[in-house]
Amino acid sequence: MSYTLTEAEERLAKLIWEKEPLPSSALVTLCEEAFDWKKSTTYTMLKRLEQKGVFQNKGSVVQALLSQEEWESQESRKMVADGFGGSLPRFLTAFTRGNRLTKEEVNRLRCWLDDQEG
Repeated sequence: MSYTLTEAEERLAKLIWEKEPLPSSALVTLCEEAFDWKKSTTYTMLKRLEQKGVFQNKGSVVQALLSQEEWESQESRKMVADGFGGSLPRFLTAFTRGNRLTKEEVNRLRCWLDDQEG
């Protein structure tokens, strides 16, 4: 399942990824301190993240179903597919238009491309 996270969901997700696994009661405390959220807000936001397939709250323990890297990879692929017809070169052209890549970035891209060829 893939849905973009709202700003609030993303903040909560990052907090969970940093601290997981953690008791849901500890998450409530963390959210109160970090975001000034009430218990009900925390559980509502957590439920949304569960529905999006990112986290689970099982046995009152919150943990990720997808790592932050897996989520970002999934969302990046979706963005390229939806916005650029699945074409990574079209995406890179649009992304770099008006912004020259540094030599280090070009070298990293070359290495990555070499790895993709096998």
